[in-house]
Amino acid sequence: MTTADLLVMIFNVVIYYLLCYYFPYSFLEYTPVCCLNEAVNYILVDCSVWLTVAFTVDRSVAICYPKLKAQYCTLRTAQLITAALCGLSCLKNIAVYFMFEPVYIIHNVPIRCSIKPTYYTYPGWLAFDWLDTILCPLAPYFLMMVLNALTVRHVLAANRKRRSLLGHSRKEGSSDPELQSRRRSIILLFTISGSFVLLWMPYVVFFLYSRSTNADYEPYVYTDPLLIAYYTVDMFQLLSSGTNTCIYALAQMRFREELINAMKYPFNLIINLFRK
Repeated sequence: MTTADLLVMIFNVVIYYLLCYYFPYSFLEYTPVCCLNEAVNYILVDCSVWLTVAFTVDRSVAICYPKLKAQYCTLRTAQLITAALCGLSCLKNIAVYFMFEPVYIIHNVPIRCSIKPTYYTYPGWLAFDWLDTILCPLAPYFLMMVLNALTVRHVLAANRKRRSLLGHSRKEGSSDPELQSRRRSIILLFTISGSFVLLWMPYVVFFLYSRSTNADYEPYVYTDPLLIAYYTVDMFQLLSSGTNTCIYALAQMRFREELINAMKYPFNLIINLFRK
């Protein structure tokens, strides 16, 4: 999940936005490269979103269904699901490469890419547009909220039962390791899925508004309010990948230990040199 999120930041932010903006006459301007970049961006965003959903399902099963956990929450299952999600994302977004056409043709060389006009009128492209939006992010959005609600209900009920069973045997102020473990799992689960829900919410609202009102924006008129809203929701969507990477990495104890060791290493090296 964090690898997919990191690749989104590299390809979608660094290459697609920064390099194309600051190096406008590079090979990235060629239409085939531009179309390939667009397709890769779609693939990586789909992988990022659905791996986040898979993580939420995995944590929900581990917390709510202990009997199923032994069969489902395994390395083999994780490998199969990861490979299946990445493969399906690639197959689904092959069509994105053919969704664009050149903006200019200079000396028989196609430059830049823009969405074909038929994309907004041809039934096949309209169906693909709706399928793309339903699969990312409407369906993941719905699944995350349902899974989180079920997980919270289960954890609250299990905590009440455990407190009632252990209430007479525990000393006043003593802590329960099982409750602490559940609390940490819930915090991690809700931090990741909650950030996804909040940061994708502007995109969902923008999509529903633009489809219900048939509103469209001028792609080269940068004062158009709808275009400003489009870039704003795109920024929040990309921010979701950045926050997921930081949250999941920093929440892992081993990662924090290695990060602290890396920060201490230069100082330890200097101290050892002085001792010698």
